[in-house]
Amino acid sequence: MVHGRVSRLSVSDVRFPTSLGGHGSDAMHTDPDYSAAYVIIETDAEDGLKGYGITFTLGKGTEVDWSRERRGASGNGGRSQCSVGPVGQAGGKASLEVACGHEEHMLTRGYPAYTTSCAWLGYSDDTLKQLCKEALRDGWTRFKVKVGADVQDDMRRCRLIRDMIGPEKTLMMDANQRWDVPEAVEWMSKLAEFKPLWIEEPTSPDDILGHAAISKALVPLGIGVATGEQCHNRVIFKQLLQANALQFLQIDSCRLGSVNENLSVLLMAKKFEIPVCPHAGGVGLCELVQHLIIFDYICVSASLENRMCEYVDHLHEHFKYPVRIRQASYMPPMDAGYSTEMKEESVKKHQYPDGEVWKKLLAAQKN
Repeated sequence: MVHGRVSRLSVSDVRFPTSLGGHGSDAMHTDPDYSAAYVIIETDAEDGLKGYGITFTLGKGTEVDWSRERRGASGNGGRSQCSVGPVGQAGGKASLEVACGHEEHMLTRGYPAYTTSCAWLGYSDDTLKQLCKEALRDGWTRFKVKVGADVQDDMRRCRLIRDMIGPEKTLMMDANQRWDVPEAVEWMSKLAEFKPLWIEEPTSPDDILGHAAISKALVPLGIGVATGEQCHNRVIFKQLLQANALQFLQIDSCRLGSVNENLSVLLMAKKFEIPVCPHAGGVGLCELVQHLIIFDYICVSASLENRMCEYVDHLHEHFKYPVRIRQASYMPPMDAGYSTEMKEESVKKHQYPDGEVWKKLLAAQKN
């Protein structure tokens, strides 16, 4: 192993104007610009070893994480990502081949995924139809739709997408914490006709007992509760599991304290026999979480029953080692590290507010 001391730390405020196309829009966040405080740690190691880390945000507030990380403080304004740089052959072919017997399945068929890219709340019906049609053509069988702003509009959009994908495909719903407990139960009672597998984040992510009440109320409707992307430590997950508050556990590769904290949650999920279906998307979340889901399957759960990982088809072109999707499945990464490194040109162009992209946009807004 190469050893070296940290010699330099740089932080960039990188923002992508996703709000212009309605990408990422939901009932809680209507116009997000997917962004990141991007950290590069350089060392004095002879081979030039570097580490890379991100804190994913929705644009506003990135400067808070940026300033904290410049001072060496941990980010908590968005999704803190502590794991930086090469961490060995995580997910690489060599490590898979010495794992627990399921490596061949991962290498040939991958880890099942679902798509959220078709049904952001800000998309027009025409856009939704077109993207759904393309997803079906590409082999997707699992779809998630954003809900929570208006129940009549939710019913209309859910009917549209259910009619397009047919009764045999899997449909999930995501309210992004929009409801209180009674409202969540009432709302989902109206959406139950569309046969969702789960309702994601139906209420505040910190309301353990609220999730438990919703979970119990939805059992007769055959609808599960999925949550976890906003949970910041293993203790919250422990309480959700002990309270029978969820049927699908959603880790987030940046919200939790990097790899170690995520692994402890995977182990608890195994103990409680609750399937892990990670949250992903944003800036680099798919790239990071692919390592965790493959580790979970190979070394912890040894099961794909009721398991799938979110996929959002945005911003992967800005990463040096982008995630690979084949037949609606995550294929194992073959490069060392945590897939966090972004392309230098992308970082340069999208730095806020002085990068080329933002100079043009801010100038246009002034005019």
